[in-house]
Amino acid sequence: MTPADIPATVLDQLSRYDTPTVCNVLELFEYRPRTAGYLDRRIQACFPSLPPMVGFASTATFRAAAPPRGGDTYMGLSAQVEKLAASRWPKVVVFQDLDDPPVAATFGEVMATTYRAFGCVGLITSGAGRDLDQVEPLKFPCFTSGTICSHGYTQIVELEVPVRVGGVWINPGDLLHGDRNGVTTIPLELAALVPDGCAAYMDAEAVVLNYLKQGSPTVAGYTAARDECKRRLTELGNRLRNAAAALGR
Repeated sequence: MTPADIPATVLDQLSRYDTPTVCNVLELFEYRPRTAGYLDRRIQACFPSLPPMVGFASTATFRAAAPPRGGDTYMGLSAQVEKLAASRWPKVVVFQDLDDPPVAATFGEVMATTYRAFGCVGLITSGAGRDLDQVEPLKFPCFTSGTICSHGYTQIVELEVPVRVGGVWINPGDLLHGDRNGVTTIPLELAALVPDGCAAYMDAEAVVLNYLKQGSPTVAGYTAARDECKRRLTELGNRLRNAAAALGR
């Protein structure tokens, strides 16, 4: 599958759920290990109050530690923008910073504004960001390993290649979902099944939460609520796996 195969309605539905709920549902498919597919704690949301980000990866590698051979900083940005403009689906720019450790910011106000103007819905980097006061009003979700005040010798080295960020390999076109809790990939072949799974998962959790909110809980009542929640999740998992199998996933 490709991003073109995922209807915009699916992306809209996914944006209504937080990333932990998406991760919970993905576990029910038993498609991958429970410790795979999501970025680790090195990658944090710059603007935690923003709603979930949903889009397809447009990847690049980056370095800033040494002057470019041609003497042109921001090398590669024009070619990157050309590629971004050529695709119609919502894109998340994903950078792997090749400098170890990062020595300068991957993006600032100008780059974030540029990406947003060309159809991007967010940015992730294994490196750093800057100009956070100026980027925040753009309502452009950014995820980084930290902040650095200078851009150094900014160079975009390669475009649309596999990159490793937060311990996860991300390929061009991968579907990403991120919020203040972190970022996960969503297998394209499962994407259309995830939103309904999220709604059902929340309904199952509500059995326990609603019981506790009633006040004066007992161990027996709590155990019964948890058992009902587990029953619903087991049933949901079976339904999701059967649906995925019917699609040949």
